[in-house]
Amino acid sequence: MPESCPPLPPAQRSPVTVALMLIVIVVSSLVGLDIWQSWTSRHQALLMAQANASNMARSLAEHAGHTFEEADTVLVGMVERAQVDGTQGELQRLRLHRLMKRLTGSLEQLHGLFIYDRDGRWVVSSNEANPPNANNADRDYFIYHRTHADLGAHLGPVIRSRSTGDLIITLSRRINDAEGRFSGVALATLKVEYFKRFYESYSLDPDGVISLVMADGTVLIRRPYDEKLIGTSIAKGVVFSQLLPHASAGTRMLPSVVDGVERLYSYRAVTQYPLVVLAAESKTFLLASWRANMLRTAIVILLLLSATGIFGAMLIRQIRQTARTEAELREAHAALELMALQDSLTGLANRRHLDQALPMEIGRARRNGRPLGVIMLDIDHFKAYNDIYGHPGGDACIRDVGQAVVASVGRAGDLVVRYGGEELLVLLPECELAGAVRVAERMVEAVRGLNIPHTGSPYGVVTVSAGAYVWLDRELPPRPQALVEAADAALYRAKAQGRNQVYPACAQPA
Repeated sequence: MPESCPPLPPAQRSPVTVALMLIVIVVSSLVGLDIWQSWTSRHQALLMAQANASNMARSLAEHAGHTFEEADTVLVGMVERAQVDGTQGELQRLRLHRLMKRLTGSLEQLHGLFIYDRDGRWVVSSNEANPPNANNADRDYFIYHRTHADLGAHLGPVIRSRSTGDLIITLSRRINDAEGRFSGVALATLKVEYFKRFYESYSLDPDGVISLVMADGTVLIRRPYDEKLIGTSIAKGVVFSQLLPHASAGTRMLPSVVDGVERLYSYRAVTQYPLVVLAAESKTFLLASWRANMLRTAIVILLLLSATGIFGAMLIRQIRQTARTEAELREAHAALELMALQDSLTGLANRRHLDQALPMEIGRARRNGRPLGVIMLDIDHFKAYNDIYGHPGGDACIRDVGQAVVASVGRAGDLVVRYGGEELLVLLPECELAGAVRVAERMVEAVRGLNIPHTGSPYGVVTVSAGAYVWLDRELPPRPQALVEAADAALYRAKAQGRNQVYPACAQPA
């Protein structure tokens, strides 16, 4: 059986870790970039779709308004002629018939024009011949004008013409006599077929929808055309029940109340008449191009990730081989590494670093006439923590506390030192006592905020005690060790008062 490779020492694992981190960064960047691009392109696709749907709805609303306005203009003229010139006499009715026939032929949307007397009898129309004994007194529009004094245009739902059998939309106005009494109705009928052909001229996806709906939710015409849907109500849908009451136009992704298909709906109320136009295309269609692009991009990213993984595996293998060949060189430098200025467990400065830095900071403080702050910290009940959680747990605790302390200092010139065991020391150049206390309190709170469980502590979590000392003498600089001892004395005062707190001191060190 071949001999297995011995595990690499911790010093040899660092390049592998760096390589792994590099691979993770590259992979994460590729995946993150792909996700960001996909989200951005999807967002842009939906924004463009919203703009297109809104423009379509506005165009359709303008068309509907213009179409009914043309018919209404004709009605206004008919009402005026009927009220001023009257409809009595064969010659007058013949003139009206010719005018109405000419107007009907000039407007593509018109199915016919009609005038009825106060009893609903046909007086004159654009038809070549009126049905014998025809009477429209039972029609909704006639009943409306007979019972309402309103002289404005009245838009009715789709009905079937009694003269031709075609589906039509009614637009009517009341005719009054000279004394203001009801004397009849002027009616213009618009072809449902006209709107059907017009809406079918738009290029939409197979699930696209265009609807012309009355303000009460009654469907007048819908593309795709289905005669069974004409006259049905969509008033309980989101557009009519939630959106229209607050805004006359808008766009929203919604499931259809007719067929349940999720579509991007754009609606717009017609200004002049009680009409609402809806234009919609399915979400599936709108995002089809985006999905295709996303699939192509995902394939490319997958290939890149595969290549990155192969390259990373080769790189790590090479690093491991190089690390093993350099093992003897690392052993030769082991003595120098032991003298390094960094604590191996926490990554903080060590005592050797402190021994070099403290005299220089004292000299700088004396020259500049500025204070020098020292904070000594100790993990509370650390022996009990080690006994309960073991030395590996204790090491992890020291590392976490060290990082919390480092994160609490705010200046580049501040120095955090692992003084020994569970003790940490912080140098704060040019820091008054109030500032040092604030920093120390921040450290105490940060460690407490780690919420590291500690059943051996009365607080239930790992805490630290801190002593803050600031040297203010500009003439007789103390021995470096005296500053440390002063801060240590303040630390013991903090512990004596119950731990998990800061004790400030500003007395001259002995």
